[in-house]
Amino acid sequence: MINGQKVVVVLPAYNAAKTLKQTYNEIDRTIVDEIILVDDASRDNTVQVAKEIGITHIIMHAKNTGYGGNQKSCYRTALDLGADIVVMLHPDYQYTPALISPMVSLIGNKVYPVVLGS
Repeated sequence: MINGQKVVVVLPAYNAAKTLKQTYNEIDRTIVDEIILVDDASRDNTVQVAKEIGITHIIMHAKNTGYGGNQKSCYRTALDLGADIVVMLHPDYQYTPALISPMVSLIGNKVYPVVLGS
C-alpha cells in the first residue's frame, strides 16, 4: 500500500514455470498488497509452481484466450480485489520487478496517473 492505495501486481502467464519463481521472489512485498497470476492454459506446470511459491490468487483459463484475454482477466480480478494501482508484470522475467516500487511511487504520490516501462 502506498498513501492508502491498494497495490496489486498481475502476472499474465503462459508457460512461465521456469521463470515464475525468480520473478515472484523479486517483487517488493513492502509496497505490494496482492499478487494475481492468470494462467492462459499453459502446457507446463506454471500453476503448480504458482501454488508452491505461495501465490494465493490464481486464475486458470480452460483454453488459451491470447494475451488480450489474459490481460482482461488480470485487470478484472485486480479490480474485484479493490486495487487502486495495478502493475502488470510478465512472469517470464522479460522486465525486472525491481522497478515496481519506483513506478508505483510515481502513481501513488500523484506525480503521474500512469507509468509505462519497456
